[in-house]
Amino acid sequence: MAKKPPPAPEDDKRLWKLVASTVTPRAPVAPEKMRSKARIRPSLKAATAMPADPPTRLVSIAPLRVAPEELKPVPAKTLKYAPDRIEPNRKRRIVKSHDPIGARLDMHGLDQDQARATLEGFIRRAYDDGHRAVLVITGKGKVGHGVLKQRTPEWLAGPGVREMIAGVSTADQRHGGEGALYVALKRKL
Repeated sequence: MAKKPPPAPEDDKRLWKLVASTVTPRAPVAPEKMRSKARIRPSLKAATAMPADPPTRLVSIAPLRVAPEELKPVPAKTLKYAPDRIEPNRKRRIVKSHDPIGARLDMHGLDQDQARATLEGFIRRAYDDGHRAVLVITGKGKVGHGVLKQRTPEWLAGPGVREMIAGVSTADQRHGGEGALYVALKRKL
């Protein structure tokens, strides 16, 4: 199938003039005023009324746009019952797999309510099964300040699971690094 040759420049100009002749320009429209500048004469009612708020501008009510890199992390709350750190020798044994990680929990994709309920149930089951160490993967979050990453130590210090936990530490790089936690569990009595 042969291609058609491009139209000659005279044909383009003639066609454009034909199209342009059918267009009518819009009438200029004066922009509507947002507030009237008419003066209001004071009356007795106006003297007792509350003063009017100053006019607002769109800039004052428009949402502020901030780049994620400019956000500063919120300082972590000091917990009343913060979980202890895992003993250094025990953490070393977990990292080198001398003390096996009994179970893993990945909380990616969960919201805070789901994550907390899942975490507490997971810790209870692991404790009941006799596991001594578990891995909780929270993820780092955007720009390294993930909500689950910050809230998980608070939840582990909560009254429901605090008695079962011996210590909590950041995981080694091969187990998830800053996006995961080792949770050492106490022996079941």
